[in-house]
Amino acid sequence: MALWAIFAGSSVHADMVGHGGPIRALAVSPDGEDLLSGSFDTAVIRWSLKTDTAEQVLRYHAGGVNAVAFLQDRRMITAGADARIAVWAAGRPEPDRVLEGHVAPIAALAVSPDGTLLASASWDRTVRLWSLSDGTSRVLEGHTQNVNGVAFAPDGGLVSVGYDLALRIWRLPDGQPEIVTLPAPLNAVAVAPDGEIVTGAVDGRLRMLTKDGKVSGEVAASPTPVVALTMSADGALIAAAGTGGTVAIIDRKSRNLLRTLVGPGLPVWSAVFLPDRETLMTGGADGRIRRWNARTGDPIGSGLIGTPADPLAAYAGDHGADVFRACVACHTLSDKEVQRAGPTLAGLYGRRIASLPGYRFSDALKTMDIVWTPETVARLFEIGPNAYTPGTKMPEQRIGSAEDRRALTEFLGRATSR
Repeated sequence: MALWAIFAGSSVHADMVGHGGPIRALAVSPDGEDLLSGSFDTAVIRWSLKTDTAEQVLRYHAGGVNAVAFLQDRRMITAGADARIAVWAAGRPEPDRVLEGHVAPIAALAVSPDGTLLASASWDRTVRLWSLSDGTSRVLEGHTQNVNGVAFAPDGGLVSVGYDLALRIWRLPDGQPEIVTLPAPLNAVAVAPDGEIVTGAVDGRLRMLTKDGKVSGEVAASPTPVVALTMSADGALIAAAGTGGTVAIIDRKSRNLLRTLVGPGLPVWSAVFLPDRETLMTGGADGRIRRWNARTGDPIGSGLIGTPADPLAAYAGDHGADVFRACVACHTLSDKEVQRAGPTLAGLYGRRIASLPGYRFSDALKTMDIVWTPETVARLFEIGPNAYTPGTKMPEQRIGSAEDRRALTEFLGRATSR
């Protein structure tokens, strides 16, 4: 049975669980039947919204997936930390096309109203416009820091926001921008059907601007940074997700905060409305996708609210497990668990580096002559991953104490051989 299958065929919705890391992006298909989710675990899942089950798992990216989108013909687009954009057809295991040009993580995607163009926002401080017919691109420059959000206006214009406080309204096709400087770094942007622009900032506030860039309203949405924005199809409701674990529901016309959705207290990284204009899907740091009735504030389905189970609970009091705790966000100890951002450590000792089937390793690791043993793992953390395994995706970390390294390698010998 697939680990991500949940109550297949049930009429009662439940939380969707399938990712092994924070869910950074959500998108709904034009017909409202499918949901696409992208995660820090490098995977993308296409879900059936009728059964809450995974229909397809897409694995291509070499880093976390930060942005996803559907096209009108049900093709899917994914992008992330590896600076690549992949275009997929439903049911196919590999991308039909890969778009390359950015040189830093891609943070957001947007599809033009006529479906002919794709816009991508990147931490390389640029926005790119891609032709979806032939893959050619055009670079829009001017931001001086990370570009975090991008959205098309109903008239085909483009809006981008960045950490440089700047909101840029690009008048296409000439590409000349109007620049608005706002009081705080910007993480997200959405555009209403009437052209009003809504931004989300690190100060927890939403700011509304006219289509010409004049500030027309402001709402305090969260005491923590707003990291994701979505708007109902009619533009009536805004959902603003924050790192504090709450989602603010705002009436756009009146600028009133209608209610705050409270989950398990972990950051909410993504949100999207379904076509019914009141059901909201949210993706959080616990790897769960939840449904909410945005108008009443009630959770739909299991309503399980609590902290995730501790994967190391069985090893309480084990010093090696305490050292390993910094690794559980990316690695499982068993191949029976859902894969996280890094490969499972099950059967680690005696395995050659970058040889585990089903995981996309960097080309640099595939050329190395390393076999994992207590000694090689100890060396990895003595001098650090960047020095021992150059080209790794693993975050840089060292364990300075020889005693701690020995406790870790002994623990891994016990925990990964089961």
